[in-house]
Amino acid sequence: MSAVPKSRRPARSARAARRLVNLRDRLFDARQLVQSERTPYTLIHEDGIVRLRAYAPAATAPVQHAVPVVLVAPLAVNMTIYDLFPQRSLIADLLARGFRVYLIDWGRPGPAQDHWRLSTYITEWLPALLARVRADAGQQALSLHGWSFGGLFAYAYTAWSGDRDIRNLVLLGAPCDYHDNGVLGQQYRRLGRVVRRLGRLPGLRPHATPPRWWRAPGWFNSVLYKLTAPVASLRPYLDLLADLDDRDKVAAHATNAAFLDDMVAYPGGVIQDVVQFLWTDNCLAEGRLPIAGCEARLEAIDANLLLVAGRGDPIVTPACAKALLRFAASRDVRVLDAPGGHMAIVSGSQAPKAIWPEVGDWLAARSA
Repeated sequence: MSAVPKSRRPARSARAARRLVNLRDRLFDARQLVQSERTPYTLIHEDGIVRLRAYAPAATAPVQHAVPVVLVAPLAVNMTIYDLFPQRSLIADLLARGFRVYLIDWGRPGPAQDHWRLSTYITEWLPALLARVRADAGQQALSLHGWSFGGLFAYAYTAWSGDRDIRNLVLLGAPCDYHDNGVLGQQYRRLGRVVRRLGRLPGLRPHATPPRWWRAPGWFNSVLYKLTAPVASLRPYLDLLADLDDRDKVAAHATNAAFLDDMVAYPGGVIQDVVQFLWTDNCLAEGRLPIAGCEARLEAIDANLLLVAGRGDPIVTPACAKALLRFAASRDVRVLDAPGGHMAIVSGSQAPKAIWPEVGDWLAARSA
């Protein structure tokens, strides 16, 4: 075996030292590597755990659009997904296009919020928060941009409220027909049959039990999300081992992990509603809202509608999302079949070229 030339030894030693430093920082001081949430904002409202952020459009934007964009976040996630990297930020992209942006941060529910239900978000929080947005923006017309459960909140609020000033709805991976949802849909149907059988016995319907029994902690939601695509969840860690000498790639891994490893709890009452109304009754697929005693229907939606469905999304398949089109009365409708999975359609590596320009142009044409 030939000896390593002396000229190469310092380079190899330096590379090994870099790898050790990067590994140490990734394991024990990952916070310094995280690049998300660098875009400045103003906190314009805070009520308990719920916060409302305001972002001013870039002064260099070619045009300033009159209609603000409200990002309606889903549950279980932290807000880093919307401002993931300085060079790959949905918020920064919208600001650069001249939109005033607001972000609803639902916070981190604890046991004190276990009584919150879907109706709490749709019929209590959203009306109050959108009133704050309108007061701050001096503008009644709004665009709601909802990803995942945030999309469900956005369109359910629009149907329930009859708010004619919701001009545009941008829905990314927003679930509707839970039973027509690929492999997960099959599991929901099986679970629904079990829930219906148990519901024949007194006290065994989901809503007849204490909400605290149904609470889904954040760590559980992180594990469950990763299990929907286990190979894709494992691959970044294998790539990290190969790229430990590259500080930028290590920082990118830490930034993505700050989102995926730090998910938030679902309140117990929300899970009760999900199991009964969405998984068992599949009420949205019948045009009904997941709110007890509510007579409003999805046919009340008449806002301009842009529906983004991820071709590789196992959590909300295109069929599940597009079921909303059977009911919405919107005359201006566009469907964008986008590359990527559930997270990728909002802030993945392909989103800045394949999705954000389409969404931005669509909103700009309807935000005068």
